[in-house]
Amino acid sequence: MEEEELQCPNSSSEKRYFPESLDSSDGDEEGILACEDLELNPFDGLPYSSRYYKLLREREDLPIWKEKYAFMENLLQNQIVIISGEAKCGKSSQVPQWCAEYCLSIHYQHGGVVCTQVHKQTAVQLALRVADEMDVNIGHEVGYVIPFENCCSSETILRYCTDDMLQREMMSNPFLGSYGVIILDDIHERSIATDVLLGLLKDVLLARPELKLIINSSPHLISKLSSYYGNVPLIEVKNKHPVDVVYLSGAQKESFESILRLIFEIHHSGEKGDIVVFLACEQDIEKAYEIVCQEGSNLNPDLGELVVVPLYPKEKCALFKPPEEMEKRCQVYQRRVVLTASSGESLIWSNTVKFVIDVGVERRKVYNPRIRANSLVTQPISQSQAETRKQILASSSSGKLFCLYSEEFASKDMRPFKPAEMQEANLTSMVLFMKRIDIAGLGHCDFMNRPAPESLMQALEDLDYLAALDNDGNLSEFGIIMSEFPLDPQLSKSILASCEFDCVDEMLTVAAMVTAPSCFSHLPHGAEEAALTCWKTFLHPEGDHFTLINIYKAYQDATLNSTSEHCVEKWCHDYFLNCPALRMADVIRAELLEIIRRIELPYAEPAFGSKENTVNIKKALLSGYFMQIARDVDGSGNYLMLTHKQVAQLHPLSTYSIAKKMPEWVLFHKFSISENNYIRVTSEISPELFMQLVPQYYFSNLPPSENKDILQQIMDHLSTISTMKKEQKMCEKCPETTEQRCTIQ
Repeated sequence: MEEEELQCPNSSSEKRYFPESLDSSDGDEEGILACEDLELNPFDGLPYSSRYYKLLREREDLPIWKEKYAFMENLLQNQIVIISGEAKCGKSSQVPQWCAEYCLSIHYQHGGVVCTQVHKQTAVQLALRVADEMDVNIGHEVGYVIPFENCCSSETILRYCTDDMLQREMMSNPFLGSYGVIILDDIHERSIATDVLLGLLKDVLLARPELKLIINSSPHLISKLSSYYGNVPLIEVKNKHPVDVVYLSGAQKESFESILRLIFEIHHSGEKGDIVVFLACEQDIEKAYEIVCQEGSNLNPDLGELVVVPLYPKEKCALFKPPEEMEKRCQVYQRRVVLTASSGESLIWSNTVKFVIDVGVERRKVYNPRIRANSLVTQPISQSQAETRKQILASSSSGKLFCLYSEEFASKDMRPFKPAEMQEANLTSMVLFMKRIDIAGLGHCDFMNRPAPESLMQALEDLDYLAALDNDGNLSEFGIIMSEFPLDPQLSKSILASCEFDCVDEMLTVAAMVTAPSCFSHLPHGAEEAALTCWKTFLHPEGDHFTLINIYKAYQDATLNSTSEHCVEKWCHDYFLNCPALRMADVIRAELLEIIRRIELPYAEPAFGSKENTVNIKKALLSGYFMQIARDVDGSGNYLMLTHKQVAQLHPLSTYSIAKKMPEWVLFHKFSISENNYIRVTSEISPELFMQLVPQYYFSNLPPSENKDILQQIMDHLSTISTMKKEQKMCEKCPETTEQRCTIQ
């Protein structure tokens, strides 16, 4: 059998097989006749495989399929169509395929199809699934674009991408001229990028009457969308199966014990099906994982194996149906217990889920512009989130949802909608993007929910401090270059400053490592001491940023010296490091380096380890993060922020915590107000260096504090020294004048 295969970088390969009977290269007439009898795929001109027809039968069973004719009619006659459907109704996989059929019918004269997703792993898995259903190759006719990974080609007619990537595409292609149909999916997630796209596309649609916009949302947001876009066609999709909901009103006070009891009761009942547990935060996931693993090992093996799967929000893994071959090979029944937190609803795609346990609360990050920090707030989830969690079971004929709260709590304490991220997040990156788009005349955006004026003012103020704005409030040349990097503006500024201080190579490594997920593995119980011993080999006395460089360099050395990928994974495992996170850091760094070369910024040879290079790295970091400085006020590790009166501690995994050395002044990368108030990724800085690099108008705007007084004294001292040096130079030039002045004094 002949085989053709296309592999997309950093993704799973999809294969197309061509039966020998269809190979007509030897002039066999029977092969040609057989080919003529088969139905050809209009997207690639090849005969459909048997798998296509098998998947087609599955597609026809989806709730959305009944609406195909109505959708195609509305698509032909209208510019905007809204689709209302619950989770797992099929709208994310089928509607883009129908839009591709529409574009094919008009010969792609207006472009192809793009479908946005909030989560990157959802975009990848949808692209793989849809390529399979359309019987085409991933990376050719169907592809995906996510941060730091592009699996598309010039032949791609349907691409899935994250909403932030489509937003970034507008910087170079404001009217999105390469697309004839744009599908905004997961609108109910209310991410900043999706809300920005909703507003900007209003203007794009006016400029391009031929462009079609499809909006996929869960039912609760439909009335708001209809009033936002006016009187547009609405297609409603109903799911098949009702879900049995059990409210456990007294369980919320002792939710952890209730969760564990429910898990083991379900397992002992013998009913087949996976369990999904929605917890409040990552710490709860770790705690539950440890307990369920420990207790599960003592269960009767006749009941089957209990496999615990933690889905950490930062890592954004996804749970999909296991391959049929694995299910066949597995002799013992396995029940998966999936532990996840908020925003995990869209990550659960497996039809094997039969039970959902929902605690009804979540820990959210709410940004406070006054102190430039996130607060971690535990609060009830919204009614719309509760409904989405319920719909995970909608494709199951016998699903059961256990709510660890009362119906009264759901109706009175839960808000109707999930808050828009734009109203709770740091808007500096968004404002930088909007300023960049304003160059193309699309800067006035009609948001569905207006961001808080205080947050907008703080974002503008920060961009001004970072020299991203000119005197008229428009983007400076510096700001335009900063917007080219898919990073936080402070990190972009540090990279640009590193060009001046000859430490670009090192700063790119730092940027990649802090942008990727944490390089430290989640530790199993009892492994803490062994892990710390391993991690100590990477510690750098100058701080965490330098330790991250050491870890990355060690990973690079391990990769170069290894004969296979398995050897690298073993090295990471032995040192308790997260191999996928380090791979991602490698990919991120390569893209950042490509941007540096594309815009022709200076790139000095690496000099990591020299004293001058260490100072230069700190200068580059301070150029971007001068707003994130803290001082140890009592010598015992209580750090007071320079910008406000919050006190924080170093994270336990910090270089200084492990080495038990507390520097007086530190620069930090992250800080959230929570029970622990940890500052993360810290490096020691000298106040003298800070005063040399901080913008003076920023320093003068700082609130009065002991820290500011100390820095003011240092600045006065530096100013005195500077004046004396100037006078010394004048003395050297005019000795007679100096002598007379000294005599008079």
